[in-house]
Amino acid sequence: MNEKLTGKSKRLEAILWSIAFPGFGQFLNKKYIKGIVFIALEFMINVKGHLNQVIIYGFHGQTHQSMTEANYLWLMFYPCVYFFAIWDAYRDAGGGEKPFAYLPFVSGAYWMTLGVVFSTTFSFGDVFIGPVWLAIIFVPIGLFFGILTRWIILRFSEN
Repeated sequence: MNEKLTGKSKRLEAILWSIAFPGFGQFLNKKYIKGIVFIALEFMINVKGHLNQVIIYGFHGQTHQSMTEANYLWLMFYPCVYFFAIWDAYRDAGGGEKPFAYLPFVSGAYWMTLGVVFSTTFSFGDVFIGPVWLAIIFVPIGLFFGILTRWIILRFSEN
């Protein structure tokens, strides 16, 4: 396999393992202390925010129950830790060298946080979305705006 494809594969592997569980990408990159820190943060926020129970309720369509179970003061931390762990693993795997490559990750974290914040009141008509699904729905919006912002900055900085 050529070197360029191997590098892309390594970066993608780090991203996907970090998406699965923050800290795993750092272990792949042999950044063990950072990996342990991210796993500890993931565990702490997960337990304090009741995230696993919130996810179970949300995936079973019990969105009102997921909202009452959620500890929003802790869940608010999750998107930033989650996206930073993904960014960090990607960067340590050799990615993120292009200017403003971090913007989609940062914007994704911001928008996911907005999804958590507004999940107590946001609905589509009579359908209450809940903290899990609204946060997930907001991620692609955040990624889009991050990519768009990066493109605008690069486009206008060329002149």
